[in-house]
Amino acid sequence: MKLGAIEAGGTKFVLAVGNDQGEILEKEVIPTEHPDITVPKVISFFKDKGIERLGLGGFGPIDINETSKTYGQLQKTPKTDWVDYPLGAALKEGLGVPVKIDTDVNVAAMSEAKWGNATDVDTCLYITVGTGIGAGAYFHGQTLKGLSHSEMGHIKVRRHPDDTYEGTCPYHGDCLEGIAAGPSLEKRWGKKGHELAEDDQVWEMEAFYLAQALTSYIYILSPERIIMGGGVMKQKQLFPLIRRKVLEMLNGYVSSPYLTEQEIDNYIVFPGLTDEAGVKGALYLAMKE
Repeated sequence: MKLGAIEAGGTKFVLAVGNDQGEILEKEVIPTEHPDITVPKVISFFKDKGIERLGLGGFGPIDINETSKTYGQLQKTPKTDWVDYPLGAALKEGLGVPVKIDTDVNVAAMSEAKWGNATDVDTCLYITVGTGIGAGAYFHGQTLKGLSHSEMGHIKVRRHPDDTYEGTCPYHGDCLEGIAAGPSLEKRWGKKGHELAEDDQVWEMEAFYLAQALTSYIYILSPERIIMGGGVMKQKQLFPLIRRKVLEMLNGYVSSPYLTEQEIDNYIVFPGLTDEAGVKGALYLAMKE
C-alpha cells in the first residue's frame, strides 16, 4: 500500500511517498510560499503516485480536532499568508484521499518514539528550534491534545540580563519563539546562526532561554526523554550548554537518575531520525489511520 506524507514547516514542505512498513520510497522538498503557490505544487507531486491515504504534520496553530468543521485549517499562525487557510480540505479535495492531520512536532515525537531516539521509553517530548519553536508530546502511544494542540513555543521566559532585543513574535513579542527562534537570532545579532557559530555569547544566551523552557516542560509534563531538532539545534555546541543549565535550574528538585550529570547526555538528545523525524512521523500517522 502506498501512503503520502507531508511535513509542512514554516520554511519548507517535505513531501514523501512511503509504504505501510514505514519506508520512504520517494521524497521532494519545496519552499513554503503563499498557499496559492505551495498547495498546487503539493497536489501535483502526489497526483499520480497512487497513494491511498495522506498523513500531514503541519506548522500551527492548526485545527487538529477531527470532529471540527474546520479540521486541518490554519489558525492565527505567524505566517500571515496562511491564516484561516483550509489546508486539510484543500488536500482532501485535490487528491481524493483521506487526510489525517497533527502538528509537525507531534508527528516528529511520534516517529522518534517508533523508530528514533525514544524507542526505549513510553513518553517523550520533541522540540524544534528553527524558523519557529514548537514542541510535541507523545505519551503512551498518543500525542498530547486537549482544547487544541500544545503551543509550547509561546511560553514566557525570563529575560537574559544582557538582552534588549524586543522579539519577533507578532502575537506576543518576546515569548520563547519571539526571542530564541532562528529569525530572532539573526535580527538580534545581525547575522544568520551559522555565521555566529564561534560567538560564545550568542549560544550562552540561546541556551539560557531554551533551558528555561525545558525546565518548565520537565516540571509540567515529566517526559522520559527530550529530543531537540530544527535548524538552530544543528549548532552542536548548544547541547552541552542546555544540559548544564537545565541541571542548574532544576537544582536537584526533580529526583530522577536521568537528571544527573552522569545521565543528562542521554536525556536531552538529538533526533535519531535527523531531518526525517517530521516526514517519517507524517507517514506513521497515515499508517496508523
